Amino acid sequence: MSEDAILVRRILQGDSSAMRELVSRFQREVYGLCVRYVGSPHDAEDISQEVFVRVFRSLKSWDANRPLRPWISRIAVNRCRTWLANRPKRPEPVDFLHETPARLIEDDSRELVDEIQKALDLLRPDYRGVFTMFHEQGCSYDEIAEVFDRPVGTIKTWLHRARTEILSYLQNRGMVPKDESAESNTLQTE
Repeated sequence: MSEDAILVRRILQGDSSAMRELVSRFQREVYGLCVRYVGSPHDAEDISQEVFVRVFRSLKSWDANRPLRPWISRIAVNRCRTWLANRPKRPEPVDFLHETPARLIEDDSRELVDEIQKALDLLRPDYRGVFTMFHEQGCSYDEIAEVFDRPVGTIKTWLHRARTEILSYLQNRGMVPKDESAESNTLQTE
């Protein structure tokens, strides 16, 4: 019996250490594949989590005569394709904001950095904390949710609202262009 088959059998028997072993063995590869496929580390993290949920749900149907790695990779690619097919066709203004800090540092645009800091200072503390933990400290949604003792969905909402408020502030200050259709989208989602 192959090493993969033994691991899967242990998982199917309820061995939680085997589950951790499978994730540990394939996590970097799945995440790397997802990042390359969708181009966003943030989205790749979410997709990777979905991949492992799918893997554990589908282990009973895995063919023990085949290697596990390509089977998991196929699930990852399928999840990425689904994500790409379902994502908004047009980038949201908050997508621009998400990319802005990296470009700012490269462009050394001190004025815009100062304006973003002013916008951050105006956010309510919860939003500011979530934004800072996610963008500056690189914390995951789960880590932030644990710190704030809130569900992950709430953290995602707070992060989205923080980005939207910062973007609105920057647009009002003339630091980034206003997008009329995106502005009406933002108003509808609040």
